[in-house]
Amino acid sequence: MEEESMEEEGGGEAMMDDQNHNNWGAGGYGRHLLSPAAAPLGERLLLDAAAAAGSPAGPELPAVSEANGVLRGCEPGSAAGKGGAGAIAAAININASTSKFLMNVITIEDYKSTYWPKLDSAIDQLLTQSPGDYIPISYEQIYSCVYKCVCQQHSEQMYSDLIKKITNHLERVSKELQASPPDLYIERFNVALGQYMGALQSIVPLFIYMNKFYIETKLNRDLKDDLIKLFTEHVAEKHIYNLMPLLLEAQSTPFQITPSTMANIVKGLYTLRPEWVQMAPALFSKFIPNILPPAVESELQEYAAQDQKLQRELMQNGFTR
Repeated sequence: MEEESMEEEGGGEAMMDDQNHNNWGAGGYGRHLLSPAAAPLGERLLLDAAAAAGSPAGPELPAVSEANGVLRGCEPGSAAGKGGAGAIAAAININASTSKFLMNVITIEDYKSTYWPKLDSAIDQLLTQSPGDYIPISYEQIYSCVYKCVCQQHSEQMYSDLIKKITNHLERVSKELQASPPDLYIERFNVALGQYMGALQSIVPLFIYMNKFYIETKLNRDLKDDLIKLFTEHVAEKHIYNLMPLLLEAQSTPFQITPSTMANIVKGLYTLRPEWVQMAPALFSKFIPNILPPAVESELQEYAAQDQKLQRELMQNGFTR
């Protein structure tokens, strides 16, 4: 008897609940959609915008989404998508400020004053960080900025700003290297190379949307390749003829620089410009496989002599067998 009474008090709506306990009766579906927590994203944006503009938020406002700068009804099957021409007209009649809010319009002035400064600051920190440093930036926020700017057709401007930003940084790095004394030159070049390549590991993923929807599709290039080319042109090419003699001299004087520094620089130069191998094949062959032609039997004695020379040099520097 108690169960029958409860069903009668519920007015029959309980019988219309689905297996997830969503109320589909007596307008319950509309109430679920328009609740702040449960509403789909497009509808929540509309309700927030309506509230900001002083418009009443109620079931008569349809959910809208942006497609190519035009407000359209939400996808088929949703409650608002079935509202017909009257619902669409109601959305179009909302005031201009609400419409702009809904579409998240980013003007070029917005980009220059708000979005690019955030990106500029983050890039600065990434380019100048030392290995292992903690950078207090929000990667999610930067990623979101890039995504929004791409969606609002600012990819070309953003790409231009990024290239200019990094070019200016690399020109400063090059000038600092030019002022370095010979005994610090190799180590400072190694730091500059490692710091830049490390920064690219963060910068390239942050601009992945720009790379995919602008650089790859319209320029037929890749962002990482473009940024590596910048270092080659503005730093490595300007210093290779000063750097290589110092590397060869360091090679002939064991432990003048650490083996790891020598390996990092040689591998880095090979990555930047493989043809630089021809400047010092023997040096590159110590760190890059298959640089020299295969060994031949007639040169085995020469190889043995070189090995003996190396062992003598190690012993002279305190190393024993």
